[in-house]
Amino acid sequence: GLELSPYLRQHKDNPVHWYPWGQEAIDRARAENKMIFLSIGYSTCHWCHVMERESFENKDVAAIMNRHYINVKVDREERPDVDKVYMTFVQATTGSGGWPLSIFLAPDLNPVYGGTYFPPSGNYGRPGFTQILEALAAQWEDNKEDMVEAGVEVIKIIHHKLGAGSSQPGPLPQRALFQKFYAQLSKSYDKHFGGYSRAPKFPQPSNLLTMFKLHCWDEETEDRRKWELEMNLHTLDMMNKGGIHDHISQGFARYSTDEKWHVPHFEKMLYDQAQLTVVYSIAAQLTGSAVYKDTVDDILTYVRRDLTHSLGGFFTAEDADSFPSEGAKEKKEGAFCVWTYDEIIGLLAEKIEGTEKSLADVIIHKYNVEEGGNVNPRMDPHGELINQNVLTEIPEKELNLPKDVYEAALSKAKKILFEKRLTRPRPSLDDKILCSSNGLMITGFCAAGCALGKSEYIDTAVKAGQFIKNHMFDSQKNQLLRSVYGGTPELEQLTSPIHGFIDDYVFSVQAMIDLYQATLDSTWIDFAVKLQGIQDDLFLDKEKGGYFASREGDPQIVVRLKDDHDGAEPSSNSISSLNLLRLFKLTNNQQYRTKAEDLFKLFSVRLNQVPVAMPAMVDSFLFYTKDSPVLVLNSSDSGFFKEIRSNFFPFLTVIGIPTDSSVLKENPRLTDLKIPENAGILINNAGEKTTVSNLEELKKNI
Repeated sequence: GLELSPYLRQHKDNPVHWYPWGQEAIDRARAENKMIFLSIGYSTCHWCHVMERESFENKDVAAIMNRHYINVKVDREERPDVDKVYMTFVQATTGSGGWPLSIFLAPDLNPVYGGTYFPPSGNYGRPGFTQILEALAAQWEDNKEDMVEAGVEVIKIIHHKLGAGSSQPGPLPQRALFQKFYAQLSKSYDKHFGGYSRAPKFPQPSNLLTMFKLHCWDEETEDRRKWELEMNLHTLDMMNKGGIHDHISQGFARYSTDEKWHVPHFEKMLYDQAQLTVVYSIAAQLTGSAVYKDTVDDILTYVRRDLTHSLGGFFTAEDADSFPSEGAKEKKEGAFCVWTYDEIIGLLAEKIEGTEKSLADVIIHKYNVEEGGNVNPRMDPHGELINQNVLTEIPEKELNLPKDVYEAALSKAKKILFEKRLTRPRPSLDDKILCSSNGLMITGFCAAGCALGKSEYIDTAVKAGQFIKNHMFDSQKNQLLRSVYGGTPELEQLTSPIHGFIDDYVFSVQAMIDLYQATLDSTWIDFAVKLQGIQDDLFLDKEKGGYFASREGDPQIVVRLKDDHDGAEPSSNSISSLNLLRLFKLTNNQQYRTKAEDLFKLFSVRLNQVPVAMPAMVDSFLFYTKDSPVLVLNSSDSGFFKEIRSNFFPFLTVIGIPTDSSVLKENPRLTDLKIPENAGILINNAGEKTTVSNLEELKKNI
């Protein structure tokens, strides 16, 4: 009852006796000498809901769990440090991972056995959850010592391979990694439907971002530059047209279950909206296309309308599952988003003036609506989408009306469907406000505001930056908070707040640098430097370099790991390396550059061999390799600055003077610098200065 996580609250009425992660549960497991069953998930996780319905709401299953285990629930978004340890164990022992994460621990917190979703009953030779519960309980009775020892040994191996005992720093990576990254990524490219993987397809913004940066690198071959742009734009086009994009209520779902981006898992995550905003903004800058600008507006319409707290912070996610109608007893995946053919016909019967067609005809034509539903049964394992249509523009068809008539009818029809949506039971909102995801979203609003020239997006970013400073920084402990809870206008907080983890720092530092680059307001760069210092104190491996996912000395974390993979979000070490380089450019403090080089050296083997595992660090190493000069502008010269912001200069760092920044005042290169009117001064690493007064001169000199 004291927990504020929507995910934990979802389970409060289960017959399972759940504990939150903490000392109380651990002490009880040790006192009673019982194993801990640890279930990790998040509120918008579809398969988490399935396992709850099948097992955790079942009184017979709950009785076994309560009799033999101390049962602990963790919201992975609240405690990414706990999730990281046990996800690594499950991936190491089973070859795969995901959520719900289901792990059995000895009372010393070392893992004994684990997996992801377990069905209630066994089939096809696989044991069911009940069988696993009973078998492990019996084994625990007979072989406690052996099971504990096995858990200790596995953690030792993980520590040696992936923890503090792992990678030894090597030389800096080789520049050949850029070509290797391109080769590895293009090999997995889907030339028909876009994307850099087979189904299930995730947007993978880190891949898209790095390919855009390589496209802008003057040492890249013309052929690769051409394909980097074409592959990325085709991918963005297909995602935009597919069912992963909500054509009625805006925003993007987390991923598509099929190769055509058609049938998504319908949860919408803030971190996806944030990163997709960035890549669509870059596409708009590189092409000038109104389609990409409209997509950026589409995403941010959704975020501002449905995921924004009145004080300026952003909520975490919306669920995939909802009740199909008022009074329904069971939620269904996608119920809020899908349409039957008859619904479309009934809602949109109005004729289009001067034609024989109705509004329904336009929607059916545009979004491939079918009478019996357009979802392949293979993509619908629980039969929740029978006779339903997920709107998709793939395949695209020739217009069957004059363009202006068609588009006017389409706009009108979409408004009617949107209004109908509002009468349906909404999916649950995860109203946690996470520091890390808010940092990513600030970066998204900054990118959009610059690319589209929209001051309202910059204003939203600034308000969210102030939210982090005012509500997510514990000034007494001089640390970020992991989360606050936005279920009420006044915000809520746990009795013992959870303090920030590594990703909270890296995405907040990135956000503060982006706010400075978007506004030249020096308060942001000062806060970025402050946060980077705290990050180094809490998470930096002073001996080998790199950042741990958890802080030192936490007795509840059995092994400290370092992130070495860019997944749905880029890893903390990848983003840290770029943050450090950008801080070096802004401050001319060599220590930042040295720490970034330490990161490259630590991960050099991985970057040289499998650069696609860390695309965001490839991006960072490209920034390091390019080593562009810094542009110093007059802070009040808004015209040239605005012109620069609207273009994509991925390797450029801008400084505004005069400045109130205590940090920038220490940069010796800015001392006594005089900026000519309507111009800027480029300063390279050797300290050489070049005056530029327009975009052509700027492009020529960077």
